[in-house]
Amino acid sequence: MTKDVEDHAERFDEIAAEYDESSGDVYMECLRLVIEHADPTGDDVVLDLGCGTGAVALALADEAGRVVGRDVSEGMLSKARQKASARNLSNVEFGEGRFRDPGYDGEATIVTSNFALHHLDDEAKREAIAVMAGYGPRRIVLGDVMFFGEPNPEEPFYDPEVDDPATVGVLVDAFTDEGYAITAVEMVHPQAGVLVAEKR
Repeated sequence: MTKDVEDHAERFDEIAAEYDESSGDVYMECLRLVIEHADPTGDDVVLDLGCGTGAVALALADEAGRVVGRDVSEGMLSKARQKASARNLSNVEFGEGRFRDPGYDGEATIVTSNFALHHLDDEAKREAIAVMAGYGPRRIVLGDVMFFGEPNPEEPFYDPEVDDPATVGVLVDAFTDEGYAITAVEMVHPQAGVLVAEKR
């Protein structure tokens, strides 16, 4: 991890108010695909890690039985709660939590995350994916900055000062090591995409 969790939390606290308006086309397409592939039913409990301002969690709330969002930034969580309140959603809960310690000990039949895991180094990503798998979900959907090939050092899609993306291969190995099969790989950009992992 290029920065510690507290640094990331502080950085996202500062940009929470403008975050939704600053999201680019690649992020929005990954978001769309994560929502599409998550595809919950009324029996599902969705755990959304690195939930930010609630883009994934709130989009899934209408179909899922319950949605639990976790993030390190209180500023982002506050924005998510405001949006949930404005929609009178009673089946969504937001709280502080980290990838390797989500602060949630309930059920999760689907786990999602969009554009957050890349802040961890590869070893920490493996630990985070092990935590996701530990809930025993039938499906895990990850949208993130990830390398489908060699990144162009002259035009990085990511910020090397705060981001630490993995190759697609590293992520796939982490999921398969936890007993999940990769059922979809969506390349949105040579350095960003969506992976869907289903429990074997």
